[in-house]
Amino acid sequence: MATKKAADSTLYHLSPKGFWKRFRDAVVVNPEISSGLPLQGVNRFPPPGSRPEKYSTPATKASDIAQNPYWKRDVRRAYPQLSVITQTGLSSLLIEHSTPQVVAAPAEGDTAEGSKAVSTSQDPIELAAAISQITKSTKLYSESKLPPTLTLSYPRWRPERAPDAPHPQHAYFPLQLYK
Repeated sequence: MATKKAADSTLYHLSPKGFWKRFRDAVVVNPEISSGLPLQGVNRFPPPGSRPEKYSTPATKASDIAQNPYWKRDVRRAYPQLSVITQTGLSSLLIEHSTPQVVAAPAEGDTAEGSKAVSTSQDPIELAAAISQITKSTKLYSESKLPPTLTLSYPRWRPERAPDAPHPQHAYFPLQLYK
């Protein structure tokens, strides 16, 4: 009759010798359990440090000292940079980008250097006036054209009153139940 054999605990793991073997035999609860230390020649092939060639760090852009100065590498000096946006600047950006920009095709005689974007300089406008001007010119949503809603795979919960929990007639905070 075949019997189940457990894995030999000394086959792939180190086992203590001498004093520590006798100590382990006296103290251990389960003598069949392994030490947990794998044998180097069996589990790690080739073993670490056995290869004759030396490892060399591959050359990268970061390893070039001429292109990677200390002040760029020092993360302690990477202070947060402040950014200031004024209301007039924000209003000009809002007005400038509120309508879709049309890019004209270059003419045959134009060159890449000669064709520059024409910028119209306007007087600074207050932020409230800019927002009202944008909302008047483009109506995103109306009563007939509503904003998109989130599609749900389950029905939306609508609270319905359930019978109240038992409580005294003149309770200060009566418990109201919803389902």
